[in-house]
Amino acid sequence: MNVALTHTTKYRYSSEVKLGPQIIKLHPAPHCRTFINSFKLDIQPTSYLIEWQQDEFLNHVAKVTFTEKTNFFDINVKISAELKPINPFDFFLDPSAVHHPFNYEESLKNELSQYLTVSETGPLFKAFVEKIPQERRRSIEYIVYLNQLVFNRIRYLVRHEPGVQTAEQTLQLGYGSCRDSTWLLVQLCRQLGIAARFVSGYLIEVKPDWHNLNSPQSSKEQVAELHAWCEVFIPGAGWIGLDPTSGLLATEGHIPLAVAPSPKDAMPIYGELDVCDVELTHQITTSAISS
Repeated sequence: MNVALTHTTKYRYSSEVKLGPQIIKLHPAPHCRTFINSFKLDIQPTSYLIEWQQDEFLNHVAKVTFTEKTNFFDINVKISAELKPINPFDFFLDPSAVHHPFNYEESLKNELSQYLTVSETGPLFKAFVEKIPQERRRSIEYIVYLNQLVFNRIRYLVRHEPGVQTAEQTLQLGYGSCRDSTWLLVQLCRQLGIAARFVSGYLIEVKPDWHNLNSPQSSKEQVAELHAWCEVFIPGAGWIGLDPTSGLLATEGHIPLAVAPSPKDAMPIYGELDVCDVELTHQITTSAISS
């Protein structure tokens, strides 16, 4: 199925302001497995310069510099994608990584060091880790188990407040947004010696039976939304997507936009501006395209 996704973000400022460089990470990432037919980025006002580059994590980044003051800033993304079924288990593991625990080869471990660093701790997180059986298991079964563990422990909640909860907060509350449960899973995997990174992207769901099992019943329809999930690196397979808000592996409906060691480096849009009041609205729609 071919689908069209439109994502509109609008900022309205209480006065004319000078915008600093605005960083936009809304282009599908280089490792996206969903075939992208087309991508278009429209920006208003038109008095700007744009520079496309790749950041240190190889994400496609649009750096936008405005030449005049403005009281608004609009970003409109249009993507056409082919949702051809993807088998998330279509890979072969390196013999050294068939079973967990495994060790990364030393040079690879150095390259993955920022994805192996555990930055959070706390009594609840420590207890959560200690309850995980330590026996030798097949690596694929193990990462599926960890993903399911977070899915079953954390209730999905749409949360509009900015920022990401700590792993300790998410465990204490027992609920969180997709970014909160993802960050918990990232920290959990790293604690267990598995390189993990944070992913922000689009989630397109065109059939109810594909839908996030933790989402409200009323939203079980054709939807597209900004989403977050985790990717773990297993030698031989590379980066494997795990979605803790559904308990499933990432497939064709997951379109990664930015990957990073931490959520703040995977933010879709950020930049500086003069002090003012800001009103933000955004909308994502999707529809099937007749072939």
